[in-house]
Amino acid sequence: MKDRQNKFLVIAAPSGAGKGTLIKHLLDVFPWLELSISATTRQEIRPGEQDGVHYHFLSPEKFQEKIDNDEFLEWEEFYGGKRYGTLKSEVDRISNKGHVALFELEVKGALNLKKMYGDRAELVFVRVPSLEVLEKRLRARGTEDETKIAYRMERAAYEVSLEDQFDHVVLNDNLATAKKDIEDLVRGIFGNQDA
Repeated sequence: MKDRQNKFLVIAAPSGAGKGTLIKHLLDVFPWLELSISATTRQEIRPGEQDGVHYHFLSPEKFQEKIDNDEFLEWEEFYGGKRYGTLKSEVDRISNKGHVALFELEVKGALNLKKMYGDRAELVFVRVPSLEVLEKRLRARGTEDETKIAYRMERAAYEVSLEDQFDHVVLNDNLATAKKDIEDLVRGIFGNQDA
């Protein structure tokens, strides 16, 4: 049996690659994985989102206070000045339960965690067949204007260039295949443990 306590799983991808869907699948399959809840200064709470469940919604001032107090493992500023970050307290909360922390991060945040934690952090990059496919997926969402899509596509091109810095890559071309591939990958890293 592999010791999973000293490792955590980090999944990153350009926006629209399907990382959220694959993460939900992993959480359904592996009860010992637990999603780390990110903190954000994004004030628009989307339908179905709850503070403390989907995100820790913080004011810009409170977020800065936590930066100043060294309470983040990593944080980043994005389009429109919105900040997202991973609180150290989240890792403690999850590991105190005997679970493995699962992070859904942006590419830069994932690489920052790898720099800090080395082999403890298993980085998985979710890739799409092409940037054209990614753009179609973003447009199909119908949630973003042209400016945001252009920003996300420019960012995606940069993020794809960093793929080779990840420990593992999962292609999300066919969702059923991608789910099986990421499931097999997690079993390979952590073993096929129950609770």
